[in-house]
Amino acid sequence: MKKLIPAYLRVPLIFFIIFGAMEYFIDSGDKPAFIKFPMVSVFLLVFLFLLIAIEITLNAVDTITYQLLTEEQKAKLDEANSLSFKDSKWFKNLIKGLTQSESIENESQLLLHHDYDGIKELDNNLPPWWVYLFYGCIVFSAVYLVRFEIMGGDNQETELKNEMAQAKIEVAAYMKTAPDMMDEKTVTLLTDPADLSIGKEIFTTNCVACHRADAGGQIGPNLTDDHWVLGGGIKNVFHTIANGGRDGKGMIAWKATLKPKDIQHVASYVLSLQGSNPKDPKAPDGEIWVEGGTPTTNAAAVITNTDSTQVKK
Repeated sequence: MKKLIPAYLRVPLIFFIIFGAMEYFIDSGDKPAFIKFPMVSVFLLVFLFLLIAIEITLNAVDTITYQLLTEEQKAKLDEANSLSFKDSKWFKNLIKGLTQSESIENESQLLLHHDYDGIKELDNNLPPWWVYLFYGCIVFSAVYLVRFEIMGGDNQETELKNEMAQAKIEVAAYMKTAPDMMDEKTVTLLTDPADLSIGKEIFTTNCVACHRADAGGQIGPNLTDDHWVLGGGIKNVFHTIANGGRDGKGMIAWKATLKPKDIQHVASYVLSLQGSNPKDPKAPDGEIWVEGGTPTTNAAAVITNTDSTQVKK
């Protein structure tokens, strides 16, 4: 029966479909999958070689079957396959070169003399495709031995561990710079006027009711002096804005309302107001904060601050 797709198209088509699926489904990063995973590529090449061998075997069976047909049957089959690629000279030469098979008319010259219960044996040479596959396996085993056993190449388990370790490093680097993943450990102080302008807008929208427009303090404490209830510096201020003040008294947590980047902007703006000396500021509250030093309690401020409901920084 004539096949809809000739072998010379069918085998390469299967080959490219498999490699295309490999490239599509396997995430190989910046390298092609067949280079990143050479063992898989070798397996696919061996599979392709086996497909070619199967095609050659089927063609040999077709040839033998054809020789067993009557002349009338051959004529009908030739007529049905008149457009078949198998009849082309190029294809016949290719099969002849890969198999080195002898025609059925020459079997008597290849027949060995011994007989096994009526079963006789032909003295055929091994098909070149089989010999090439055998030699290819030897070369592959030698390369594999040198690569992994002598030179200590990474096996699949080691490659996985290395890739996982590299992925953790990349995730950690991303976490340090990703705006929405920022926290008090990774936040940095912003000093650019454009960033401080954004922080001022957020402060005006959300903070002036308790701290006044000039941050001099009202319900909440004065944000322009060097006294802090929960610590100064960008990391402490960021943490206080995000998580709020002391339980039951003080500022609410803003992390559900403001994004980490917004909190960074407003915290940086608040710190930029240090020493601005607003009119009629609220009395100092908390301890003197020195960046990198030890906070010092301001006794006068603590005595003055007797309102337990006062909002803190």
